[in-house]
Amino acid sequence: MNRGIRGATTVENDSEQEIVSAAEALIREIADINNLQPEMVVNVFISMTTDLKAAFPAKALRKLKGWDMVPVMCMQEIDVHGSLPKCIRIMLTAETELKQDEIKHIYQNKAVCLRPDLAAKKQ
Repeated sequence: MNRGIRGATTVENDSEQEIVSAAEALIREIADINNLQPEMVVNVFISMTTDLKAAFPAKALRKLKGWDMVPVMCMQEIDVHGSLPKCIRIMLTAETELKQDEIKHIYQNKAVCLRPDLAAKKQ
């Protein structure tokens, strides 16, 4: 079964190191907590808010063993007034036997405020 898994995180500064590190930490936690291997991942879409321009967050996936062949696309998040700044969002599609309510969506740092209901289900 194909399932969508969401996640989001934030960075303090618009720097390549922070963007890539934050994206890597988010992907690692999504994969670990949902027991995903790279070959199970259909694709990954990563968006960033308009205030982040220093790096492509997809670079994080290329650092992870086995993730180099996973299709990934980066895009800009729509610029909604009052939205969470310096935010990186991920939508990952994977083949898994997990039921919809067993999927664990990951929200880190200040992005926990986006979906506190899902962030609380992590444990």
